[in-house]
Amino acid sequence: MKGIFSILFIWSISFSFGQIPAGYYSTATGSGYALKTQLSAIITSGHVDQGYGALWTLYVNNAAFHDQYDDNDNSIYDIYSEIIGSQETFGNYPYTPGTDQCGNYSGEGVCYNREHLVPQSYFDDFAVDPMKNDPFHVVPSDGSVNGARGNYPFGTVSSPSYTSTNGSKRGNNVINPFSSYSGIVFEPIDEFKGDIARAFFYFATRYENSMTSFYNAANSSTCQAKNMFDGSANKVFSDEFILLLIKWHKQDPVSAKEIAQNNAIYTFQGNRNPFIDTPSYVCSIWTSQCTNVDTLASDSFFYLNNISIYPNPTSNGAFSISSTEQLKSITVYNVNGQIIQEIKNPNTVTTETYNVSNLSTGFYLVQLASENASVTKKVIVN
Repeated sequence: MKGIFSILFIWSISFSFGQIPAGYYSTATGSGYALKTQLSAIITSGHVDQGYGALWTLYVNNAAFHDQYDDNDNSIYDIYSEIIGSQETFGNYPYTPGTDQCGNYSGEGVCYNREHLVPQSYFDDFAVDPMKNDPFHVVPSDGSVNGARGNYPFGTVSSPSYTSTNGSKRGNNVINPFSSYSGIVFEPIDEFKGDIARAFFYFATRYENSMTSFYNAANSSTCQAKNMFDGSANKVFSDEFILLLIKWHKQDPVSAKEIAQNNAIYTFQGNRNPFIDTPSYVCSIWTSQCTNVDTLASDSFFYLNNISIYPNPTSNGAFSISSTEQLKSITVYNVNGQIIQEIKNPNTVTTETYNVSNLSTGFYLVQLASENASVTKKVIVN
């Protein structure tokens, strides 16, 4: 969370935040998924589950969960109802710690409860402890907005069917280079997108050894958020969502709220969120995906003139390329940066037209090169 949200990717942060115990990350010396496994061991070994009821006490007694970041009124800090830069005055909101716990509710502004950013239904059929009770992804939230979010994935909403007081919304996902998911999603306001992304990266790391079991046990019809995952223990997230989470992580840097809550939770249950302490761990682990995000965000391509790809999105695994210049190569990359197809000196099917086929559903980067220039285009295959 940050006060001013920028659409530019600025990511030179390599230092650490917070009050990290000396030597806490000393065994995190690898890179890629090996680093993730090392971090998992660190944040698992010290984790002492305090139980679900103890979350109420944590929210009430620890100032890190109160508004000392915006209105400074010591109310419960709720990412789904907090209006940044303006004092909220609707219903019982802002919420008094303890006094306004849910209970029943009939609309927004009645009470706050415990929101599982990774829905409980994702791991409920496998086990509930300690995931159900982990404040790194279980946060205080307006009860009604929590219910409106339901078990949907996070994403970018096109035309909202529901909007909370602070602008969080639910609706169909925007299909773009950062996500090809076509279902319903929930979108928080910009100031909290990085917070949510880092909660997901924590969950993927802390519960690495259970990620495949969670995925296999979860019911996609009752837990739509299952679409955010791919069932693996290393990459964890699906192609449809990994780039979006990294984008949110980069656009919304670590905030004072996250640092304070990270320290509070360490005192509470004995472990930390490494992606708050050292944000650069994200790209040290999901390296190729971070590269793709930077590529998509960059305006520095050397563009070929008069070139287009159609249809895009495409629904039959094929697309055509129209270029006034002769192409020397066509290279298709998947979301992980792997080469799917590489065509050297491609033949035209008609004048100035090239075809690419046999692509499965997903998002691709297509690099087109002539004798003296190159361009990278984005293609979605539905």
